[in-house]
Formats: sequence, C-alpha cells, structure tokens
Amino acid sequence: MKELALLTKALIQERKDIALSIICGFIAGIAGVVLFAASGYLISQTVFAPPLYTLIVLTSLVKILGLLRAASRYGERLYSHRATFSMLGRLRASFFARLVPLMPNLLGKKRSGELLARIVGDVESLQHYFLRVAYPPMIVVMVFLATVLFVSAYSVWVACLLIAGMLATAFVVPGLVLLGQRRVHGKLLEQRAAVSIEVTELLYGFVDLKVYGRLKEREEQLHISSDALVAEQHAAARGLLRGQSLHTFVTYLISWGVLALGAYLTITGSLEGVFIAMLLLASQTLFEEAAPLANLPAYKQDSEYAAKRLAETVHEDSTRPPGKARPRGKVQPRDKAQSPGKAQPPGKALSAEQAASIELCELSFHYEHKDRPVLKNISLSIPPGCKAAIVGPSGSGKTTIFELLLKLRASTGGEIRLNGAPITELDEASIWHAANVVLQRGHFFRGTIRDNLLLDGEQRSDEELMTALEKVLLSHKALDDEVYEKGENLSDGEKQRLALARAMLRKGRRLWLLDEPTSSLDYITEQHVFQQLLTEAADDTLLIICHRLTGLEEMDLIVVLEHGSVIEAGTYAQLMEQKGYFYEMKQIELQMIGDE
Repeated sequence: MKELALLTKALIQERKDIALSIICGFIAGIAGVVLFAASGYLISQTVFAPPLYTLIVLTSLVKILGLLRAASRYGERLYSHRATFSMLGRLRASFFARLVPLMPNLLGKKRSGELLARIVGDVESLQHYFLRVAYPPMIVVMVFLATVLFVSAYSVWVACLLIAGMLATAFVVPGLVLLGQRRVHGKLLEQRAAVSIEVTELLYGFVDLKVYGRLKEREEQLHISSDALVAEQHAAARGLLRGQSLHTFVTYLISWGVLALGAYLTITGSLEGVFIAMLLLASQTLFEEAAPLANLPAYKQDSEYAAKRLAETVHEDSTRPPGKARPRGKVQPRDKAQSPGKAQPPGKALSAEQAASIELCELSFHYEHKDRPVLKNISLSIPPGCKAAIVGPSGSGKTTIFELLLKLRASTGGEIRLNGAPITELDEASIWHAANVVLQRGHFFRGTIRDNLLLDGEQRSDEELMTALEKVLLSHKALDDEVYEKGENLSDGEKQRLALARAMLRKGRRLWLLDEPTSSLDYITEQHVFQQLLTEAADDTLLIICHRLTGLEEMDLIVVLEHGSVIEAGTYAQLMEQKGYFYEMKQIELQMIGDE
C-alpha cells in the first residue's frame, strides 16, 4: 500500500545499517544451527568413546560457534534497532513538519488528544514494520535454505519434513493468527487515542468540571476508556500468544517427526544413528529462528493501520485555483471567475523592509464537507501604510482572512497578493517573519514574563522589556514573575497586553496583523493601548480585526463583513454617514457604554 511504500523509502535511507543487521542476523542464525547440530553430534559421539583429539575439536568448535553466535546476535540487535530508531526519527520530523501548517484546520476536525496519540503512538507502532515484518522473513529464508542444504546431505526425507514444517510455520500459522486478529484490527490504536482524548479533556477542563460538578462523571468516563484500552491490549496479547503457541506446537511436532523419521531411517540403514541428535537439534534451532513469522501478519496489520492513520492526518488537497491580480483601490466589484492555473512552487521571501500591500482578489474559502462557504468572493485592496479594520459579527469570516494571509489555510478560490506577489509563491516562514502577529488566542509558555517576551530569541535589555510593558500598562509586572503553562495565572486582559508587548518588541516588521487584540480590556485601557499601537505602526501597514468599534475613527479603511461577504467599506465618517450596518453597530455600542 502507498503508506508502507513511504515507510519502505525511509528504510532505504538506512540501508547501510539494514545490510549490516541482515549479515549479522544470518551469521547468528546459521551459527546457532551449526552450534546445536555440533552439540548433538558431540553428545552422540561420546557414546562411542572417540579419540581425544575428536572431542577436543568438537568442543572447540562448539565454543567458537557460541562466541560467534553471541557476537553476531549483538551486532544484529545493534544495527537493526539503530536503523529502526533512525527511521522513526526521520518519520517523526517529516510528519511534524507536514502537520504544523495544517494545525488550524486539523484542530477543527480532530481533538488534540487524538492528534497526540497519532504523533506518539502511531509513529511508535511503525517500529514493528522493519523489526517484525520486513526483517525476519529475509533472515529465516537464508537460514532455512542453508539448513535444508546441510540436512539434505544426510537425509533428503528429513529435509522434506523440514520444508513441510516451514511451510506450515510461514503460511498456516500466520493465517490462523490473522483470522483471530481481524476482530481487534485497529481497535487498540483507536482505543489508545480515546484514552488520550479523555485525559486531555480532563486536564484542560479540570476547573470548569470542578465548578459545574461534572468532575466525577468525567473521571468515571476516563476509567471506562482506560478499562476498554486494557481489554484491547489483553485481546492483542492473546492473539500474539496464540501465534507463539501454535508455532511452538509446530516446532515440537516437527521435532518428534524428525526423531521418528530418523529412527526409522536408522533401522532401515538409510541413516547412521549418530546423526539423529544432530538433525533433531538443528531442526529445533531452525524453527526457533522462524518464531517471528507466526505473528508477522498481526504486526503488519498494525503497521499498515498506523501508517494509514498518519497519512490521513496530513492529507490535504493542495490544488486550488488562483485568482487574477487586481489594481489597488477600495473594495472592488466582483469579476468573472478565473480558470484554475498551476501555482508556482513556494520559495520567494516577503520583504520586511517596506510596508506591505495586501490585495484580496475574489477570495473564497469553505471547509471540507461543509456546504456553506466561510468567505464568498471578497475583493479588497489595502495599500502600503494603510490602517484598516475588519469588523462584523462572530462567524462572519474575519479570522479566516488572517489565517489565509498567514498561509495557515489554503483558499478554495481567488487569490491573495502581498506586495504584488501571489501568496502561493511566498515562503510562509518569510510571511511570519515579516509580520507582527497577535492571534485571538495567543499561547504562553511556562516560565517568566521575560521568557515569554523574548520568545523570538533576540537579545534585549531589561529596560527595553519594561518599556514595552509600560506601553500596555503592565508595568506592575516584574520580568521574573512566573507564568504558568498556557498563562493560567494571567487574566485574559493581561494575556492580550502581554501578547501586544511581545509584538511591539519585534522591531523592523512593517506588517501588523492583529486579531481581537483588545477584546478583554476595559474601555480606558483599550483606548490607551490602541493609541500605542497606532504610534508603533505609524508608517506600517496595519490590519486589525475587532468587535468593539473603539478607536476606529482614526482608521483609513473599515471593512464590514457579514456571512462571509463584504457589505460595507469606507472610512469611519463615510460609514456613519451612510447609516447602514456599521452605523447600527456603533449606536448599539454607544448605548451599552451609556448603560454602564
């Protein structure tokens, strides 16, 4: 399947260690067979009191083979596991790199606990693909062929019996195991994800669950999921144990067959009795080497299912029709739809040295499997240095525009241009580097205020950091004050002001993208912070999303969205004069302020 083909490609990159592990594995396997065959022959020869030199040679051979087997087995384990862990490292890095740009879309479809289970558990399950699926058959085939050639030199009938036993081990036993595993196929990984979901939900919502008296109920649900996971683990373990038991049964059945056949051949004179113990121990050692074949189908299924889940996680249709470039100006009327074209590969950098221009040309977006589009044919031009605001009710598509500008999502129609260049041609990292971004829900890491202000890794003095805090009225905070994970010990207003201070410290960025940066502030603090923002971005392009209309009198352009479409656009004075949707929103806000 395609997913395992990608896994095989990753293994090819570790071909040196894989080749060494196969060589060491073959030496260890054949040394084991010869070791026990020589031991059996030595035991048989002692009955006939052979010359001393014969015993010395046989004893020395056994010791040498024992050392050789141990050394080669160590090398086999070393190289095979090193190849596996290197492969897993490559897969994790590759999977995470593909996952990061898709996170906004994925978090809307999958819960964080399930994503965690796939990143950790499913990738971990792929270690079985080489160690227990691809590697064992190669070793068994080589050791088996060498052993059959060796045994056939003494008895063709015993060799035929070994061939029959190996066919049963390679096909019959795995087939029976596979039939038993069909019921539990994939359920273990799914249940592991379910437990991860319950744990993350419980941890994230602990306070709310405690307040609303639902904590015990969720704890019970977690216990139920945990018990179900244990049950699936037991079922999977029973399946593996069943395969091992069947293989052991076949091994002893063949051993008894070799013993009986050897006795018969000795009686008929076709085989010397001194070789019976040698052939018996050789057959037992051979089938011990073949033990991994019994559970190979089960591990193969697990690897395929894990690879499929990972592929589904990062699968995204990257093909989308680009729009046609627009001249700068105010909101443009809708043009005819443009035919799809092939986007150039990303790689160009967005310059951070000049204020950016933003053009939206017939921009559309809708989520997969959703009929109603989020954005519908939006055309908008924001010249360099313009101060623009996007307002509108919740769910009108304001935040989606930001996500498209940052290439966190791909539009389903139309085109975005930054500084005249289609965004599809720009490297997303250069966009993030050139922009001061404050998202609606910024993240804060466990550490101190200083650590979270210095998130970009640049060195700044304490005076610079305190100046930034003063601008957002956080001067009462010390730089060494502790910040909990996700900023749990900060109020929503403090989080927003800290995020703004962090953005103000990033000098030289000429594009500001702010999503509800002051929604949790009181009106007095909001007015002060808003003025500081306008001062900081005096010569830069500033695009802000807001619900509250405070301070918009100083904006060059206000765009009003509703249900994913532009219904009004203009300056504050123009919109108030029109007495349309924006005017009604402002009147309601003034009335609410008056009531307070």
